[in-house]
Amino acid sequence: MTTNKPSSGREGGRSLKTRVKSANKRSMSSALWLGRQLNDPYVARAKSEGYRSRAAFKLIEMDDQFALLRPGQRIVDLGAAPGGWSQVASQRIGAGGGQGKVVGIDLLEMEPVAGVDFAVMDFNDEDAPERITAMMGGRVDGVMSDMASNATGHKKTDQLRIMVLVELAYAFAQTILAPRGFFLAKVLQGGTSAELLAQLKRDFAVVKHVKPKASRADSSELYVLATGFRGASPGTDAASAPG
Repeated sequence: MTTNKPSSGREGGRSLKTRVKSANKRSMSSALWLGRQLNDPYVARAKSEGYRSRAAFKLIEMDDQFALLRPGQRIVDLGAAPGGWSQVASQRIGAGGGQGKVVGIDLLEMEPVAGVDFAVMDFNDEDAPERITAMMGGRVDGVMSDMASNATGHKKTDQLRIMVLVELAYAFAQTILAPRGFFLAKVLQGGTSAELLAQLKRDFAVVKHVKPKASRADSSELYVLATGFRGASPGTDAASAPG
């Protein structure tokens, strides 16, 4: 029988926490990662609730707090695979019932998600904005990205790599966002580069950094959230974009 009684994690003097032993063929780092996955309540919830990844709960939490996703919107999910964020967006805008549209983009194939159109595409390709606006039927209400570059283990290098990735994501978003749209992207501790942050503050009504509770406590990840798109700053190509 299952109860809601809080547990200390121990029963009869033995820890209930799953332990993972480091075998000869498993590095210590991979053993630690596996142990963290097995003991992560969000991983368990993702499995029980049918989400592709624990990352779905980060978007759920941010949407609950800031009301980003609304029925009938058009949303682009950059780096969509395996599909957790696309699932949440589809559910919350009503894409499965024809109330809105979600397009997921990734360099990797992704299993179909209900209510989501998917394209294997590099969003940095010259024709990517035109292709996406054609798929959407016009400009979009939100561009979101949970992308992260492969970690090197060198803090400054990883910070620089993800900064570049976020800057590229926003350069793409500028070309397809509709007025009052939002931009949401993963960054690392230390936040967004000063240059991009200044640009976002010119282009949006509100810009902030957010760390959802679903982000692991020991993780350096944050999200930059910009809402109320005013239009791209002078000197960009966004004004001439299709749609």
